[in-house]
Amino acid sequence: MKIAGAPISWGVCEVPDWGHQLPPRRVLAEMRELGLAATELGPSGYLTQEFLTQYDMSGIAQFVPVVLHDPGHDPIPEILAADVEVVVLAASTGRDGYDTRPTLDETGWRTLLANLDRAAALDRLVTLHPHVGTMIENRYEVERVLDDSVIPLCLDTGHLLIGGTDPLAVVRRDPGRIAHVHLKDVDADLAAKVPEIGYARAVREGVYRPLGRGDVDVAGIVAALDKDGYSGWYVMEQDVVLAGPDDDPMDDVKQSLAYLKGIGRD
Repeated sequence: MKIAGAPISWGVCEVPDWGHQLPPRRVLAEMRELGLAATELGPSGYLTQEFLTQYDMSGIAQFVPVVLHDPGHDPIPEILAADVEVVVLAASTGRDGYDTRPTLDETGWRTLLANLDRAAALDRLVTLHPHVGTMIENRYEVERVLDDSVIPLCLDTGHLLIGGTDPLAVVRRDPGRIAHVHLKDVDADLAAKVPEIGYARAVREGVYRPLGRGDVDVAGIVAALDKDGYSGWYVMEQDVVLAGPDDDPMDDVKQSLAYLKGIGRD
């Protein structure tokens, strides 16, 4: 298994006022201590090549939230600015944060789907990440993307579940569309409250759990992908909000890594 880390597991996020942002040196040092040699890059500019080289780490993917539904906006230059192995594209609302979003009309849908196909034709691997609080969040929206575009998917097991989509069902429906994987585990009871309390509050209250400690069938998803010959990255993610520098998310990442290595051996 190709296993990578992600700064979001250390509370590092692109959303303004998300929480305390740990410095890159601490995050990379702790990743290396856990035996990780690859990571996603986090917010734009957070992890530079200089930092990655110092810690003998590879930056394998970049999360790129871009407005895709506006006919007056060309998203391709923003996508091309991510010089990484895998571009993890999100259909941004154009607003800060993930607590509210507009509803797409048919013009917006046509524009979004056309832009996804343009992105899929670029000279790098561009994947779409269905994500809470973006224009592609719920089951209908995910299925419409699968039906009406050719873009490969970043299968984020947590965001799909919170948005009302069974991630294992997506794998079984169209395994060939899965080109990148974010493995998250979720407290389903708290996830059901996201429409009421908002996404950011749910994260603060612990909607994401270490792998194997929540309600996502992580082992079943990995087994189904393995059976289909999936050879891409598994990125461990547990979104957290840190109150300050004394918060220590490393133990949760260690638990997730041990779980993932365990099911890999099985």
